Amino acid sequence: MRKLYRNIAIVTAIFMLALIFMLGVSYYQMQQVSPLETGVMETLKELNESHDDNESLKQQIRQLDLLSRKAYFVKEGQLKTGIYLLIGMALVLVACLNLYYKDTKNLPDKELDPIDDWMTKSKSRKYLAWAAGVAAVLGIALAVLQSVKHTPDSSPKDDGAGEEPIAMTDTLSTESIAMADSTATDDLSTDSMIAVVADTTVIEDTIPTLKIASRAFRGNNSSATSSARDIATAWNLGSKRNILWQSPIPKHGYNSPVITGQNVFITGADEESRELYCYDVWTGELKWTLKADGISGSPSSMPRVNADTGLAASTVATNGEQVAAIFATGDLICADMEGKRLWAKNIGLPDNHYGYASSLLMWGNTLFIQYQNNSDARILAFNARNGNPIWSKSAKDRISWSSPIIATLGGKSALVVMGNPAIAAYNPRNGEELWRVECMSGEVGSSPASAGGVVFGASEYAKCIAIDGATGETLWEANDYLPECSSLAATKELVFCATSYGMVCAYDAKTGEVRKEHDLETPFYSSPVIVNGRVYLFSNSGKVYIFKASTFDLITSFETGEKTFATPAFTDGMMVVRTDQSLYCVKKQ
Repeated sequence: MRKLYRNIAIVTAIFMLALIFMLGVSYYQMQQVSPLETGVMETLKELNESHDDNESLKQQIRQLDLLSRKAYFVKEGQLKTGIYLLIGMALVLVACLNLYYKDTKNLPDKELDPIDDWMTKSKSRKYLAWAAGVAAVLGIALAVLQSVKHTPDSSPKDDGAGEEPIAMTDTLSTESIAMADSTATDDLSTDSMIAVVADTTVIEDTIPTLKIASRAFRGNNSSATSSARDIATAWNLGSKRNILWQSPIPKHGYNSPVITGQNVFITGADEESRELYCYDVWTGELKWTLKADGISGSPSSMPRVNADTGLAASTVATNGEQVAAIFATGDLICADMEGKRLWAKNIGLPDNHYGYASSLLMWGNTLFIQYQNNSDARILAFNARNGNPIWSKSAKDRISWSSPIIATLGGKSALVVMGNPAIAAYNPRNGEELWRVECMSGEVGSSPASAGGVVFGASEYAKCIAIDGATGETLWEANDYLPECSSLAATKELVFCATSYGMVCAYDAKTGEVRKEHDLETPFYSSPVIVNGRVYLFSNSGKVYIFKASTFDLITSFETGEKTFATPAFTDGMMVVRTDQSLYCVKKQ
């Protein structure tokens, strides 16, 4: 029987060593990756937001999410089973060794085989005992660590990146998703930002963290779509019905608000100074002001600008950690969320007879600037953290006032820019031109849109055009109604256009045929935004028009009483609007 105990102990020890190695590798892998910590989750979020009306896609995304979580928790279960098996094997080893050595002192004098001879030595006993003990302790430690890792925590979690939670909407899971720093690769599955779990439990007497951001002109990626829900369809500035707050703006500007975390950002400027403002999204309180001053190369006198453009026409951009602003002087500043200036530079006085108006755009830590002026047309990319140049691309286009967008084309993210005479797509990582279609003319002030892998562009005195985003092939052209300043918005079915002469229409996204038109007899500079199956649009007089996104039928319209040229920003149940006089927040009450 002693040899049986000996052989069982030896085999158990060998299996324990192998099991310890495999458990260590498995535990390390689980610390590195979780179902919510993959770049693909951010890509799925973007696809979900840009195809809000596609129920089939929603179901596929939900299934992918569930499969990811199932695979993770199966692996977690296997790890726990391995830990318990290790502890059990350690107990078996100790028991067998105890039985093996039990009658060692009573053995008759005889020649032992080499293994028995080694095992009966006192030092060997100690080594085996220590090995069994260490294995048992290691198994218990892994079990404890695994238990602690998944113990629920009711307090909000910090992802370490300083970013606010962003909703994946209800199609993926009940958890919220937070965007963090991204280093983009060529694969769609890792092409955006890392997602981490965020606990947004609202504790009594605390302010809830918003999940939906609007980080640039017309929303995230300047896409003219938002995944916000429960937005009011009626409000009144006079009676304050459904008005959460209304605040004055220190200096004038035509730029649109952006929202991230608890912050709303806009800019204002006059002959005295150029300023970046941060407001509290819940109260409308002006939290801080940052001046764009003391910048090397900044002009000593203000450039001549048109009254309809001004010195602060460009909308700021943020990634949740940094916020950047640019002014008609060519002064570019970047701050953190507390208003500390991180860096500033002058990128050249714009040679622009109306005034510089292109809005900024951030993609991860990259800040994009469409700097197309009379004398020097460039597309610029800077590191948002330190202002270092990433790439610069000389454009073949003439002056324009359009703003760039990020679109998913051919399964990859692309920077799309519209000017005179071309719409072009670039690799956002290095500025490589992917394709270029010369189709625009005149003074291009509208910005492009994209849906379903197709790029749409339009400008007055030119045309409305649809371009295959993967190949650069023209799909259709139309010229029924064309915008001057207002930008397009699009779904896979319809393309929405608002003109400066009061006509608004919906083009068929596949054919270019006008599906619906409305003569509203009022000009539009603000751009349409698609939110929760509706299209929100403000006229210059401040009248609001809300349409059904699937048919472009008018749902309602009403006057606000304040001129509105900027495009609103949307977040959880709220819309922030900049008028010619104030900044206000709409929320159902």
